[in-house]
Amino acid sequence: MIKDITLGQYFPGDSFLHRLDPRMKIVLSMLFIVMIFLASSLVSLLAVTVLTFLLPFVGKIPMKTVFGAIKPLRWVVLIMMVLFLFTGGGEGYHILWEFHWQFINLVISVEGILKAIAVSVRIVILVVSVSVILSYTTSPIALADGIESLLSPLKRLRVPVHDFAMMITIAMRFIPILIEETDKIMSAQTARGADFHSGSLVKRAKALIPVFIPLFVSSVRHADNLATAMECRLYRGGNNRTRMRSLCYATRDLLALFAMGLLLVGIILLTAEVTYGYLGFRYV
Repeated sequence: MIKDITLGQYFPGDSFLHRLDPRMKIVLSMLFIVMIFLASSLVSLLAVTVLTFLLPFVGKIPMKTVFGAIKPLRWVVLIMMVLFLFTGGGEGYHILWEFHWQFINLVISVEGILKAIAVSVRIVILVVSVSVILSYTTSPIALADGIESLLSPLKRLRVPVHDFAMMITIAMRFIPILIEETDKIMSAQTARGADFHSGSLVKRAKALIPVFIPLFVSSVRHADNLATAMECRLYRGGNNRTRMRSLCYATRDLLALFAMGLLLVGIILLTAEVTYGYLGFRYV
């Protein structure tokens, strides 16, 4: 069911990741993303994948929840695999299959298959790592405070940092609300005889059209209710705003940053070693 999708939700807890400063979690997420794209060999990508799926154990997040974040990516992963599957043609490639007809030139090679797998794995671990480090273990208020604090130097350029941070946070937290609303609408449509699970792909896509209109109306209603609630609480943006809890780095934040730095250096060294042919070969 669509309600099983957990992307964008927050799960309260008392794990090591939960206790980290939200600013440090944002920085760690950015470094982890850099590490994912620096892993340009099979061995280094495998190491990053193992590290990614160790994060739920550190944050005490159930694996069922993590798989819920991966669930909506299956079609994206499939499309990316098909697109990159035919990009492995050229001199020095190990060709497995070729098809030539007029202007169409399709080639499947060992390198193309590896590249397709690598891109798919990167998409999955990117979503899992960001979800576990940020979404699942950081409350909306803490996330907004962290983004605003990191972007505070831009205030000198008259950039509305607080409004920007608030918009990002509200957008992320609206994801589970819209998922739940979509599930309710689809259940209501199914009770009225709609069929979303049988027929061709085109037929199922057409069956989703009646879902979009009430979902759009519901989204506007939720946004209006949120705006009304903020006005009733005299919300005026970041002007003269105080915080109940001030953000402060602790020893655990520095330890997490140091550990992430070591992992990043290790992945760089491992990638360089593999690239030069000691453990395998480079595929991207």
